[in-house]
Amino acid sequence: MSAAPEHPASDAPAQWHRVLTLLADISLFIGTRAVWTQAASHRPAVAAVISVCYASILICGVLALTVRRRRSLARLDLLILLTAVTLTLCAWVLLHQGSDEAQLTTQAAKELAAGHPMYGRPWPWLFGRTVALTPTVTGTYDLTYGYPPLAPLLTAPLLGLGHGAAPATAVSTAALVIGAVLLWRMLPTPWRPAATMAFLGFGILPQYARLGYPAIVALALLVPVVVAWPRIGKGGRLGTSGLARAACLGAACAAQQLPWFLAPFLLAGLYAVRRGELGPRRAALLLLRFTGTAALAWLLLNTYFLVSEPSAWLDGIALPLTQGAVLHGQGLVDVSLYLTNGSDRLDWYSHASLLLAAGLFAVFVLFIRRLGPTATVLPWCAFFLATRSQDGYYLMMTPLWLASAITAPAAEFTQAWQPRLGTHRTRIALAALALAPALLAATLAATGEPPLRMQVTALHRSRLVTASRLHLTVTNTSGTALTPHFMLTTGQGMSRYWRIVHGPKSLPPHTTASYDLGPPTTPYGGRYVIPRAGRHLRLRAFTADPQTLSTAYVSLPSW
Repeated sequence: MSAAPEHPASDAPAQWHRVLTLLADISLFIGTRAVWTQAASHRPAVAAVISVCYASILICGVLALTVRRRRSLARLDLLILLTAVTLTLCAWVLLHQGSDEAQLTTQAAKELAAGHPMYGRPWPWLFGRTVALTPTVTGTYDLTYGYPPLAPLLTAPLLGLGHGAAPATAVSTAALVIGAVLLWRMLPTPWRPAATMAFLGFGILPQYARLGYPAIVALALLVPVVVAWPRIGKGGRLGTSGLARAACLGAACAAQQLPWFLAPFLLAGLYAVRRGELGPRRAALLLLRFTGTAALAWLLLNTYFLVSEPSAWLDGIALPLTQGAVLHGQGLVDVSLYLTNGSDRLDWYSHASLLLAAGLFAVFVLFIRRLGPTATVLPWCAFFLATRSQDGYYLMMTPLWLASAITAPAAEFTQAWQPRLGTHRTRIALAALALAPALLAATLAATGEPPLRMQVTALHRSRLVTASRLHLTVTNTSGTALTPHFMLTTGQGMSRYWRIVHGPKSLPPHTTASYDLGPPTTPYGGRYVIPRAGRHLRLRAFTADPQTLSTAYVSLPSW
């Protein structure tokens, strides 16, 4: 008679669970060496902790392939999460200087703590050698705080934590860790390693957190909203859990603007699912309670600013949509930035983005049973056509994709309500019609031509690698008077505007003028260092009314 197995087969973890655990473990290697290298030079104690984390990663890799029980593998998932949290905190200890967003958030918190207005006040002294500026098509820079107020409210109590932007980066890093733990806890046990990967693995989101992005705070608040969101209000009752989720949605909208684009999709999807279950009237009442709770939470966090500085507050929270920042990102704008040397219809990129957001929302409603699981992904597609189509808009919200994929599968939407608009072909035709305006606007933007024809006639150097003056002739080929603002760029990013030393401020249509440009005036002097002899630079000219871009290449002689 053979002996019974030590562990029954039913208690053995699934192989895909082992693989997921192993992948989460492997993801912790990414970026860790760079942090350890810096710590070994300046903070040996932190380097020692990271070395212990290396040992933990190796041990977890072995155990992921050898443990025999599901409970043991679940405990291993917890150990990997704790290792990931430790590495994230070690990286923050070393790298917490933050970005321009962290600097602005910390300064806003200081103004708030001092009882001063927080919105509409420029802080030019924050932007030095290492803090990036956001140029606008008006020839100026965005030097004010342009986000909802939750991040400064959370940062204000931590102002004594350190110098610079450390308080803001501490808030966003803490939010990232809390979001990771929250998603890990809310997911079914076998899927928990995916939460560790999405939040803390690969080194992507921890980097954004160390830069102090308010969107990370919004991300953490959206986790409880998105997990199993089609089951909110099931049976017609929101309960404490539903009300708490609504409050989290409102708080997320008070942290950053990205949740504004997600909220309509979640609300429409929730109504469709509940209407399929409860009927139109009860579903509408439930959605009204949920939306009202979210709006109340948002209003409570904004009330002080709404009362004390209403106009500046409104301009501030709408700033990313109205500031007119120059083109930047990995989306369709690259056609005008790098392929066609400009466009006289830049406004149409913004129009295309808004039209695509509206079109995708209409398609989502029309095909909710098929597209319901994509509610956390579709909103970000609109940013591909925006003038600021940076990949951070997608990357920072990817954990929500995971949460929806695991907890909001297609089966949740089989009975959801869809508008009855004839046959399936009719709905497809309506979907195509909803997306057509965005396609047309994007085509208009991308096929525009640069309105200014520029030719560099001379480049003066004050030193071997320093430019002191740039001479050029500019021809306005359009039928509109244009006010150009010039800058030299060497790569994909934008730099400071050059000063117009001599030349007309406004160039009439179909005329040619000569311009003398001086290097940007910075706190460190007015000079422009040529990166490398013989390198090709791009001379860009932006105008605000209408928004246009014209580009010319500057070939520098070797010296």
